[in-house]
Amino acid sequence: MMDWQGQKLAEQLMQIMLVSSAVVAFISGYVLGSFQIMLLIYAAGVLLTSLITVPNWPFLNRHPLKWLDPSEAEKHPKPVSANTSSKKKAGKK
Repeated sequence: MMDWQGQKLAEQLMQIMLVSSAVVAFISGYVLGSFQIMLLIYAAGVLLTSLITVPNWPFLNRHPLKWLDPSEAEKHPKPVSANTSSKKKAGKK
């Protein structure tokens, strides 16, 4: 699975690639005067972005998480939060 930093990198790559392909598609469609060319270039950019950011590539998993073994987790119980709202404050009478 992809680690947290890999997810952040994939999201940044996705945003940069989609915006840049949209700009290139718009400019080329405007210069050539073709809406079809603009859509084809943008579709190619979306496809390329999907191929780079969706699969779990090794460069997106450079910092894997180290999970605690189940035997170690049993030795360390979960912390219990102190519920102070149920206690009444001693007020002046």
